[in-house]
Amino acid sequence: MILQLRGVEHAYARTVALRGVSLEVESEEVVAITGPSGCGKSTLLHVAAGILRPQAGAVQLLGQDLTTADETLRARLRRRNVGVVLQFGQLVPDLPAIENVALPLLLEGHDRTQSFTAARAWLSRAGVEGVADTFASELSGGEAQRVAVARALVTGPAIVFADEPTGSLDSTGGEQLLELLLDAARERRAAVVLVTHDNVVASRADREVRLRDGRVETTAVLR
Repeated sequence: MILQLRGVEHAYARTVALRGVSLEVESEEVVAITGPSGCGKSTLLHVAAGILRPQAGAVQLLGQDLTTADETLRARLRRRNVGVVLQFGQLVPDLPAIENVALPLLLEGHDRTQSFTAARAWLSRAGVEGVADTFASELSGGEAQRVAVARALVTGPAIVFADEPTGSLDSTGGEQLLELLLDAARERRAAVVLVTHDNVVASRADREVRLRDGRVETTAVLR
C-alpha cells in the first residue's frame, strides 16, 4: 500500500471540504477522484500529496506519516519520490520551461548538466521541447500543463498526483498527455492519483472514487 488516508477532515474557515475521508492506493494503481465542483477533490489530492496538513485524520505516504512530518520533510519527500501536477501548471513564472522541469533534480543536488539533459528529454516526450527556453509566464495554458507534467515525471516518482491534468488541452492533446502520464507511470511501476471531471479521463483509471459534499459517495473498480 503506497498511500493510506484514514478519517481525513479539512475545512477552510466555515467551509468544510473533507468529512472523514478514507482512501487506499496500491503501487501501480491508477485511481480517479471524481465528483461535482466543490466536493473536495482538489483538497483531497493536496492532503494526500502532503501539500496540506489535514485538521483531523491520518495520512501515510510511502511509509511516512504526513500528519506528523514537518514541511521540510514533506517537501523532500515530494521532490524525491512524488510527482505533482496542479491545475494551471503552477510553474515558477520567471524561470524558463527547462529550468522548471530540472528544478526538482537541482534542488536534490544532481549534476546540472545531467539535470538539464533529463529535463529536455521529458519536454520532448511531452511535445514541448520547442518552448524549453521560454519563460513560464509566456507559455500558453496547454504548454504550461505539458511542462508541469514533464516536471512531475523527471524524478521517476513512485506516485504521481495530478489535478485536472488535461483541463487546459483540447481532446486530442489531452489524450496524448494522459497517455504520456500513464505510460511513464507503467514504466516506473508508479501509482497515479488524478482528479478529473472528464468521464473519458476517469475511464482510464483502475478505480474511480466519487466524492460528494466532502465524503466518499461511491467506489467503482473499472478494470
